[in-house]
Amino acid sequence: MLTRRTALFELSAASLGLALASMPQRRAAAAEEIVVGNLLDSTGPINIYGLPMVDATKFAIDDINSSGGVLGKKLHLVQFDTQSNNQLYTQYATQLLLESKVAVLMGGITSASREAVRPVVDKYAALYFYNEQYEGGVCDKNVFCTGVTPAQQIGNLAPWAVQEHGPKFYTLAADYNYGHISADWVKVYLQQAKGELAAQEFIPLDVVDFGSVIQRIENARPNVVLSLLVGGNHIAFYRQFAAAGLNKKIPIVSPTFGLGNEQIVLKPEEVEGLTVIYPYFQELDNETNKKWVAAWRQRYGADYPYITDSANTVWNGWHLWAMAANKAGSLEPAKVIAALESGLSFDAPEGKIRLDPQSHHVVHTVHLAKVNDKKGFTIFKSIENVEPSDTKQVCDLIGKPDQHTQYTPKF
Repeated sequence: MLTRRTALFELSAASLGLALASMPQRRAAAAEEIVVGNLLDSTGPINIYGLPMVDATKFAIDDINSSGGVLGKKLHLVQFDTQSNNQLYTQYATQLLLESKVAVLMGGITSASREAVRPVVDKYAALYFYNEQYEGGVCDKNVFCTGVTPAQQIGNLAPWAVQEHGPKFYTLAADYNYGHISADWVKVYLQQAKGELAAQEFIPLDVVDFGSVIQRIENARPNVVLSLLVGGNHIAFYRQFAAAGLNKKIPIVSPTFGLGNEQIVLKPEEVEGLTVIYPYFQELDNETNKKWVAAWRQRYGADYPYITDSANTVWNGWHLWAMAANKAGSLEPAKVIAALESGLSFDAPEGKIRLDPQSHHVVHTVHLAKVNDKKGFTIFKSIENVEPSDTKQVCDLIGKPDQHTQYTPKF
């Protein structure tokens, strides 16, 4: 009869034998997958943007896998919640590149989070997609920016507002690099449109009391308020502006409102008529978008509040990378970058898009729209095939591939 110790030893040996026997199977399974990495905020004050982007990431990965994957292999997503903490962006980017050995890294929401990731990507010569609108100017061989830039948004919104409402602008911007650089672009495009800047203010992301700001706006009597506010706390501005009765007197235009579904949180009477500009709106009437919205609602529920431009841009980023890797026949960053620089186009929910090889940015059709009384938007003007000219005029990654910088407006 076996002693208890002997029995345990034999059981352990048997278990080890099973584990060893299964290792080749696990390695084979791993070899059939391509590991990809994603960094987004599911929690923290920026998660109003992050949650739809996380949903779009999972949806895009499943869509690519169901269509044959990349190089005949399924994608395996490793995703971290960066909790609106830029230190975590740096930490997790390093972990994904060095430990998980991801074939591509995507993510980042604020420009500060992108700039926390970009040096890590450049250090390890990896491939990174930043799938969010931003202040433009990033010129980096290892980076592709699929979101809209100031030339595509403010460059069309500012002249429209000058003509529609008058020349005198009051700019409110989030107090970090996105807000500061975008506010500089407002000056550039206002000057071109023969507008004038009454004042500009930079608001920290944790501010929720806008009483003194609203009083200064009222005293300045601008024709237009241009809002570059972001994040959940800044939603309070629109509510307080309406409570002061100013939403009926001073129009607001914004390239950021709605990206965090502010129109869902606020009452229609607080923001109806506010004008925004994006490549994507859920209401777009094209066949790709109709199918995408239907599939999205089937996946996430008919009561999903609103599908944002950020979700569309995330979808685009994953599919452009998959197209390029398949075209390159390789996961090697340099070969995938060459394929991305071949002038790829994609039938996106927003419509047909094209990747500009010179700047690593996307050519978009953009739409001006007003907040309606149904917690959505009514599109009233479309501008086709708008180049990222703010970045393209300073960035040539074909002629000068060693660039790894961000350019800012010159006055």
